[in-house]
Amino acid sequence: MKVKLTKGELKRQRDALRQYQRYLPTLALKKQQLQIEIIHQLSILKEKEVSEDAKLKVAEAWIGILSEDLGVKKYIIPKNIIKGARNVAGVDLPVFNRAEFNPDDSDLFYAPLWYDAAIDYFKAVNALRAEAGVIKEGIKILREELRTTAQRVNLFEKVKIPQAQEAIRVIKIYIGDQMTNAVGRSKIAKRKIEEAQLQEVMV
Repeated sequence: MKVKLTKGELKRQRDALRQYQRYLPTLALKKQQLQIEIIHQLSILKEKEVSEDAKLKVAEAWIGILSEDLGVKKYIIPKNIIKGARNVAGVDLPVFNRAEFNPDDSDLFYAPLWYDAAIDYFKAVNALRAEAGVIKEGIKILREELRTTAQRVNLFEKVKIPQAQEAIRVIKIYIGDQMTNAVGRSKIAKRKIEEAQLQEVMV
């Protein structure tokens, strides 16, 4: 690392160091918040997946019946996922609001007795699945932001701050040496002047 050995550069490096040291705690806090939020979201995701599995087990009795072509798929697959947003540590995350389904326009007079219940149940299963998908999307965003933030923390801790500290040390030593040399030269010059004056008096 090459730096200019000047007082101006010394000020610039000191200002940079102060900025790094002021910004680092904010970055470290953001990193911690992101880690906590990822753990929290993974926990919620696990709950949703367990709930979905439980519902599917209950619905196993209907799976065979639904294999008949009753046209239920168009009613139980979400046509739209409505999402909101929330901010966590400066990151916008998607939030699941609801799943929208096509309205059931089938003729209930000809539908089996279990038809309504089966459709409602599988709507609930697929809504859970959609919610889990939104949570996964949020976790992916959080992990990417965590990776970027961790890189910045490492950059400040292991590169920028040590570099600025080293530059300040080198410049201070150089300026100190220059001042010592200047004092030395000044003393020599003063002594020579005094010797010359003394010789003039003696002559």
